[in-house]
Amino acid sequence: MVDFTQARRMMVDGQLRTFDVNDMSLLDAMDSVPRELFVLPGRESLAYIDQDILVSDGGESRYMLSPMILGRMIQALAIDAGDKVLDVAGGRGYSAAVLRELGAQVTALETDEDLAAAARQCLKASGAGDVAVVTGPLDQGHAAAGPYDAILVNGAVEVRPEGLLRQLAEGGRLVCVKGRGRAARATVYVRSGDAIGERSLFEAAAPLLGSFVQTPGFTF
Repeated sequence: MVDFTQARRMMVDGQLRTFDVNDMSLLDAMDSVPRELFVLPGRESLAYIDQDILVSDGGESRYMLSPMILGRMIQALAIDAGDKVLDVAGGRGYSAAVLRELGAQVTALETDEDLAAAARQCLKASGAGDVAVVTGPLDQGHAAAGPYDAILVNGAVEVRPEGLLRQLAEGGRLVCVKGRGRAARATVYVRSGDAIGERSLFEAAAPLLGSFVQTPGFTF
């Protein structure tokens, strides 16, 4: 029988702190949210491994990002209590629950209604039932609840996420993994007026999101 409280403590001390996640509010949040509630039934023992975990059993594949990568990405968003946050491709809702634990007003966006329904159930079970879970194309975001102070993209993109960037508030931040394979890096975009700045953060690998795949061009 897995002691999940101990597993969370080991995740915080052995994975997050050793990977430069040092924001105390974030460490406390990830030590509080029961990650095992957000995996597929029967796979709870895998919840705290240092790997991306498949959390959808139908439709488009969706993964819960590894604790180290997710922690660094959320830290880069510099969430303040009351921030409006869009959580993109968050699967069964773990990342949304962490953002909510930080005091954010969270809207979680998924493409599949069955997965969205599962996320609502998981979030309710974890005490985060006030997170709004909506469905629609990932690359179009959810403008109805915007503009957002922060947007988290739970996966890798090959193209600049223009539809999401347009939904950032002034000073808003978007974090994603840009690229695939060994060339991929966690990247933050920041809105300043009509301009969007871009900064590479650290090497990172994450599953590629189908909504942000580069369309092959013609070759002659």
